[in-house]
Amino acid sequence: MISSQDKLKVALAQIEPIWFDREKTLRKVIAFVEDAATQQCKLVVFGEALVPGYPFWLDMTNAAKFNSGKQKTIQAEYANQAVQIERGDLSELCQIAKTNSIAVYLGVIEKPADRAGHSLYCSLVYIDFGGVIQSVHRKLMPTYEERLSWSVGDGHGLKTHRLEKFTLGGLNCWENWMPLARASLYAQGEDLHVAVWPGNLKNTFDLTSVMAKEGRSYVLSVCGLMRPSAAGNTLPEMKEVEDCKLEFLANGGSCIANPDGSWLIEPQVGSEGLFTAVLDHAFVRRERQNFDPAGHYSRPDVLSLNVNRERQSTASFKD
Repeated sequence: MISSQDKLKVALAQIEPIWFDREKTLRKVIAFVEDAATQQCKLVVFGEALVPGYPFWLDMTNAAKFNSGKQKTIQAEYANQAVQIERGDLSELCQIAKTNSIAVYLGVIEKPADRAGHSLYCSLVYIDFGGVIQSVHRKLMPTYEERLSWSVGDGHGLKTHRLEKFTLGGLNCWENWMPLARASLYAQGEDLHVAVWPGNLKNTFDLTSVMAKEGRSYVLSVCGLMRPSAAGNTLPEMKEVEDCKLEFLANGGSCIANPDGSWLIEPQVGSEGLFTAVLDHAFVRRERQNFDPAGHYSRPDVLSLNVNRERQSTASFKD
C-alpha cells in the first residue's frame, strides 16, 4: 500500500529573466511561485543565476581582454543588479513562500555583504515553507568564462533539508559533475536532488538520469531560458549579443528523472512554463533495496569524505 504521505507535488519553473533587472525578475519569480502554490505544489525550483540573469555576454564580447572599459561597465551594472540578501532583496519572495506554504530553490547572483558587497557569487538559495532562508550555496567552482565574472564559493551551503518525506539538496550547473560534491549530499540523506542550470538540453539530457540512478533519488534539473533579444533593453555594450545569429542563448531543457533513471518529465525545450509532477517516496525506497550510496553499499571504513562547511571570510575580528 502506498501512503499519501509518500507523495510530493513539485514544479519546475523554466522562465526567462528580465536581464539586468533584479526587481522585475523577482516579480516574475513571485508570480510563478504563486502559480505553483495554486496548483498545490510544495516545492518550486528556478534555474541557475536567474536573478538578474546568466552572463552569456562573456564569450561574445572578448571578456578576457584585460582592463577593458566595456567589461568594467557591464560588470558594474551586473553587480548593481545582483542580490544582496542582507539588504532584504529576497524578503518579499520569502513572505510569499510563507503565505503560500511552498518551498523555493532559486538561483541568484549574490553580492554578499560579508565579502564587502562587490564581488559576485553564483548562489543557490533555499527558502522553506515558513519563508526562512535555510541555505545559500555559493558555487564551488565557476566554469570557463564564468570565472571572469563570478568568484569562487565555499562549502557552507552543502546542506540538505527535510521536505515532508523527502530530503533534498542542490547544486549549481557543472558542480553536478563533481562526484564528491554529490557524495556530500548523499551522506546527509539526500533522496531528492535539485540541479539548476542556465539552460540548454545538452547540459541536462545525459547527466540528469545518471545522477538519479547513482543516487537512487529523484533528480529535478531546472533551467532558464534566454533569447539574444533579451539584451536589447540592457546596455549599449551588449549590442553584440543582441545581434548574434543564435535563436537561443539558453533553450531550456528542464526535466525530472525517476530514481531508476527513467524520465518522469522529459526535457522541455524552447518554451517558458511551469511543469509539475508528483513524486513518490516509495519509489526511492524500492530502488535503494539493491543500492544505497551512503547506506548499505558504502564502506566508510575504507572510503570517507571530509567536508569544510565553514563560510569563508577575508578577516576574523576580535573586539
